[in-house]
Amino acid sequence: MAVTDVIGGSGGRRPGGPWRNWAGNVTARPARIATPASTEELAAAVRTAAADGLTVKAAGTGHSFTPAAATDGLLIRPERLTGIRRIDRASGTVTVAAGTPLKDLNRALSAHGLSLTNMGDIMEQTVSGATSTGTHGTGRDSASIAAQITALELVTADGSVLRCSAEENPEVFAGARLGLGALGVVSELTFAVEPEFLLTAREEPMPFDEVTGRFDELVAENEHFEFYWFPHTGNCNTKRNNRSQGPAAPPGKVSGWVEDELLSNGVFQVACTVGRAVPAVIPGIAKISSRVLSARTYTDIPYKVFTSPRRVRFMEMEYALPREAAVEALRELKALVEQSDFKVSFPVEVRTAPADDLVLSTASGRDTVYLAVHMYRGTPYRAYFGAVERIMTAHEGRPHWGKLHTRDAAYLAGVYPRFGEFTALRDRLDPGRLFTNGYLRQVLGE
Repeated sequence: MAVTDVIGGSGGRRPGGPWRNWAGNVTARPARIATPASTEELAAAVRTAAADGLTVKAAGTGHSFTPAAATDGLLIRPERLTGIRRIDRASGTVTVAAGTPLKDLNRALSAHGLSLTNMGDIMEQTVSGATSTGTHGTGRDSASIAAQITALELVTADGSVLRCSAEENPEVFAGARLGLGALGVVSELTFAVEPEFLLTAREEPMPFDEVTGRFDELVAENEHFEFYWFPHTGNCNTKRNNRSQGPAAPPGKVSGWVEDELLSNGVFQVACTVGRAVPAVIPGIAKISSRVLSARTYTDIPYKVFTSPRRVRFMEMEYALPREAAVEALRELKALVEQSDFKVSFPVEVRTAPADDLVLSTASGRDTVYLAVHMYRGTPYRAYFGAVERIMTAHEGRPHWGKLHTRDAAYLAGVYPRFGEFTALRDRLDPGRLFTNGYLRQVLGE
């Protein structure tokens, strides 16, 4: 770390004010902040914090809704731990520092004619923050960002640096790809990449009954299928992304701005603000909103198709269910909204993922459907989320690690067959709980 970052030999600087997440619902007041620029500086900061009796957490860009990164000890800020370290075209991998934002990784890969196979729908997060909490997109055959990791570097509780892959420390690799920050601080990640390709996106409205009636077909026929259902209506907007031979045909500058900025952000922001002030108008606004977005088709490089700007701030809860429970759970969710007094201005997002082998992945061992519910920031959300959560848990749902939920270790041990494997690994790597906080005590136990 730079000399100006170190005060009194403490291995960090005093915070200028509280740390807050993107949604504004989590605040932390760390005793100390460190901004390491290398793995060696990160390891030194961890050793110093341990010697001083401080717990340690790393925070990325704060896009988790849970207090996963909150600490009153040492907060690691990764804004100087960034950049691509190696590109290996022969093995099809890229190695990147843990604090690198996904948007920077995507653009750098594109400049080298490379791409991740799949990604989520925003790219503001750091690579380590996104993978540690299970960020995912939608895919028939391709899984979460963490599932694309082929190796990683982890600073553990004694300040040592552990390299992990399927061949090197494989038992740690199985847990650390999606480790919740519970095993150590990730300093470097290696991802599988491939030559950049084109995706053709086909977006079109579709009635709720048609989407649910054809759900299995739509998932099977498309590499990446997702849809949004607008509560208080029978309307959905679908998106199908499939590889294309080209040529590239991106959205026009004007039409793209109208769809992605004016309607999806600007007008939607106004509609949410009005709905927050006068909840009774939300169903009417929803009926109008669900008919505004028109069908369109465009072809572009992956990150420009998978990701979109999200400027309207909200609270979110997402659950991963067994794929076969998708339609039943959706219909129960629709009935809940119709039979209650809830006024929901945000659409419900539905995505899928294939089974993977990550110990704490929400898709671990089972083909998965994701159901995400949102409420505009500043709007009461707990009753709605609580009612939705009862539906999700009745279907053995697994909550997204970075999104709001109330589940605890006892529940999670019942829906993750390898839960005990992860907690045993945690006991081995961090027996003194240097990397713990309130959230980890909730979801993993003491």
